Amino acid sequence: MKKYNILFLSALIVLLCSCGSTKEIAYFQNAQYIDFEQSKYLYDAKIMPKDILTITVTTVNPEAAIPFNLTVPTTLSQNQRSTYNQSLLQSYLVDNNGQIEFPVVGSVTVGGLTKSDCEKLILSKIKPYLNENERPVVTVRMSNYKISVLGEVAHPGMFTVSNEKINILEALAQAGDLTIYGVRTNVKLIREDENGKKQIYSLNLNDASLVSSPYYYLQQNDIVYVEPNKVKSRNSNVGNTTGLWLTGTSILISLASLLYSILK
Repeated sequence: MKKYNILFLSALIVLLCSCGSTKEIAYFQNAQYIDFEQSKYLYDAKIMPKDILTITVTTVNPEAAIPFNLTVPTTLSQNQRSTYNQSLLQSYLVDNNGQIEFPVVGSVTVGGLTKSDCEKLILSKIKPYLNENERPVVTVRMSNYKISVLGEVAHPGMFTVSNEKINILEALAQAGDLTIYGVRTNVKLIREDENGKKQIYSLNLNDASLVSSPYYYLQQNDIVYVEPNKVKSRNSNVGNTTGLWLTGTSILISLASLLYSILK
């Protein structure tokens, strides 16, 4: 009887061990040892090539700003007659050299600038064409601030960021967080700079020092990839035989249990 007890317990232990060991999955496990002084700064996105900007100029006299606010004519059907509405502002596509063509002033280099710096630059360009009493104000917005989250997350996809500011945790939350199979210690961040150079960075979500990292806040067009752990990879490699393996294992456990009940 002892022999069968040992066999049954051995089979059970082997089965449990084959399912993979439990790993720590909590974020920021060492938070009590981290100095967060370096994280005290406000992130401000920089304009990149292929960004789409909406630029609005306002003045005391609205007519004075008209030459600087390009509009797109839109056709509206009303009583089977076509009317034109000039309320939509023209967007500006930043070219590969980081430049846009702004009305009246011509080519303006905005690549690598923050929105605030871009507003100041355009303001300095248009002031010579306006009366000092107009007190012009320039407002810049990014219309295509998007990030992508792929891999072992609940809802992978591309997400639009309306406030032009998002950190790695917020991006993962948008995607429904990591699945249990996601590797939290080696999340990949693919980033392209204003010169077109692409780099891949490794982020450890278990390390609280991430909040002080220059990669904690994401830039427009960043790609976050969560790789699967060994258990998921192994299951993927097994493919269709996984179901047969599990069925066979279940049968063996049932037989072992039955023999144990008969022979005890």
